Amino acid sequence: MLKKLIPFFQKYKLAAILCPILVLFEVVADIVMPLLMSKIVDIGIKNQDIAYINRTGLLMIVLAISALVCGVVSTRYAAVASQGAGAELRSGLFSKIQSFSFADMDKFSVPSLITRMTTDINNLQQSAMMGLRMLIRAPFMMILALIMALIINRELALVFVVAIPVLAVGLALVMSKAHPRFLALQRKFDGLNTSIQENLISIKVVKSFVRTDYEKTKFKKSNDDLMKAAIHAVKLVIINQPLMQLVMYACIIAILYFGGGMVTVGKLQTGQLISFITYVSQILMSLMILSMLFLMFTRGKASGERVLEVLDTHPSITDPIDAVHKVSDGSVEFRNVGFGYAGDSRISTLSHINLLIQPGEIIGIIGATGSGKTSLVQLIPRLYDVTEGAVLVGGQDVRRYSLEALRNAVAMVLQKNTLFSGTIRENLQWGKGSASDEEMQQACEAAEAWKFVRELPNGLDTDLSQGGVNLSGGQKQRLCIARALLKRPKIIILDDSTSAVDMTTDARIRQMFKTKLQGVTTLIIAQRVCSIEHADRIIVLDDGKINAVGTHNELLKSNEIYQDVYNAQQEGAIAG
Repeated sequence: MLKKLIPFFQKYKLAAILCPILVLFEVVADIVMPLLMSKIVDIGIKNQDIAYINRTGLLMIVLAISALVCGVVSTRYAAVASQGAGAELRSGLFSKIQSFSFADMDKFSVPSLITRMTTDINNLQQSAMMGLRMLIRAPFMMILALIMALIINRELALVFVVAIPVLAVGLALVMSKAHPRFLALQRKFDGLNTSIQENLISIKVVKSFVRTDYEKTKFKKSNDDLMKAAIHAVKLVIINQPLMQLVMYACIIAILYFGGGMVTVGKLQTGQLISFITYVSQILMSLMILSMLFLMFTRGKASGERVLEVLDTHPSITDPIDAVHKVSDGSVEFRNVGFGYAGDSRISTLSHINLLIQPGEIIGIIGATGSGKTSLVQLIPRLYDVTEGAVLVGGQDVRRYSLEALRNAVAMVLQKNTLFSGTIRENLQWGKGSASDEEMQQACEAAEAWKFVRELPNGLDTDLSQGGVNLSGGQKQRLCIARALLKRPKIIILDDSTSAVDMTTDARIRQMFKTKLQGVTTLIIAQRVCSIEHADRIIVLDDGKINAVGTHNELLKSNEIYQDVYNAQQEGAIAG
C-alpha cells in the first residue's frame, strides 16, 4: 500500500526529506543533555567547580534551543509534506472518480466516495504527519537512549529485558484486533453520510410530507451506529496507554530501588542515576509513542485500503485504442440490445431492443414508470454500456468512439434539472465555453427561457444558488434545454424535460424542435402524450421491450397501451 501512496509526495519530497533529518538533530540534542546533567552533578557540583557548571549549563541551553528550533521547523516540514500529499491524493481521487461510468459510481455510492475523499484522506494525512516526525524520532530516541543506559550501567539496563517483551506482546494483540474495527468504523461513516446527503438533498420532500421526526430517528440510528463503532474501536485502543504506563512506572520503581542500592555501595554515582532515569523515561516514552503510532497507522491502513480501492478501480467505460474521433451524423441504431444495471443480462432492464433512427428524426418515447425509457437513452452517449448487442451512432458502435467525441455529439437534458452554483452565464457555458451573449440569448429564446432571464436583476450574470434553488422547476428546465442547444449537437435527448412547464410553453418548445433543430436527431421521453404527438415516430416501451413503434395516429388505432395512456390523459384534462 505504501508503495502506491509514496508518489503523491513527489512534489513535496524536499520537505519530506528535511523533516526526518531535523528530527535526528533534535534527538541527538535530547540524548546529550541528560549526559551533561550527570556531569554537572558528578563533576561540577561534587568538585564545586562553578566554571565547569556554567560552561556545561550554557552548552545545555544551546542544545535545548537547537532542539526547539529543529522541532519547530521539522513540524512545519511534516505539515507541508503531509497536507501537500493529502491534497495531491484528494486531487488524484477526484480525477479518478471523474473517469468513472455511472456503473462505477453505483458500485461505490456517492456518500462512500465523499467519506473516502474527506475522512479517509484526513486519516492518511495525520498518519503521514506523525510518521515523518515520530516514526523517526521514537526509534532513534529509544536506540540512542538504550545505548547510553547500557554505557552507564549494564546491570541496571537488564530491567528492559523484562519490560520490552511485555509491551511488544500487548501491542501486537491490540493491533491485530484494531484493524477490522477501524474498517467497520469507516463504513459507519459511509452510512452517516448517506443519511445526511439523502435528507439535505430531499429536504423539501421531507418537510412537505412532515417526515422530520422520522428523518431525525433515522439519523439518530446512523449516528448511534457510528458512535458504537467508534467506542468499539477505541475501547480496545485505550488498553494500550494504561499498559504502557504500568510498565513505565514499574521500570522506574525498579531502577530507583536497584539504582539507589548501587549509589549507596558506590557502584553508581548520583548524577549517573539521574541521567539513567532520564534515559529510561525517554526509552519508555519512545515505546509509548511507537505504540500510538502503530495504532494510528492501523486506522490509516484501513483508510488507505479504502482510498486505494478507488484509485485501483479501472473505469468500466474507457476510450478504445483505435478510437474514432468524429461522429459523422445523428443516426442511432439499437441492434438486439440487452441491458442490466448489475452488468448481468439475466437481471434485465432492457431486452431485445432493435431500432433504427435516421438523422434528423424526432422520436418520442413513452411507457410506464420502470419500462426502461431513461435506461435506453443513457446507452447512446455510453453513460452505461450494453450487456448484450450494440448501440450504433453515425454507423459506428459507440464503443469505438472516444468518449469526448461521442458525448460532444450528444446533448442530454436529464430528468433531474442540474444547475451549478455560479451565474446563469457560467451554467450556459457548459454547453459552449466560448458562447457569445447573442448565442446565449438565441438559445434561451429557443428554450422559452429568455423572457424570465432578461427580467432578472443581472440578466445572464444573475447568481444561482447551489442546484439553482432560487429558480422555479420550469425555469431550471428551460435553462437546461438552452444549455443543451448551445452545444449544437447531432443528437439531443430530452428526458421528460418539459414536465415542469405549462402546456403553452411546452407547445412552443415542441415547435422550436421541429423548426430550428432540423437535421438534429431528437429523442423526447415524455409522460404526456401531447409532448410527443408531433414526433415522426413514437416508441412505446413496456417492461424493457419495444411494444410498438408508429406515429401518433397509427398508435391510437393499433396499440392498446398508447390508447390507454391517451384516453386517461384526455379524461383527466376534461375533468380538470
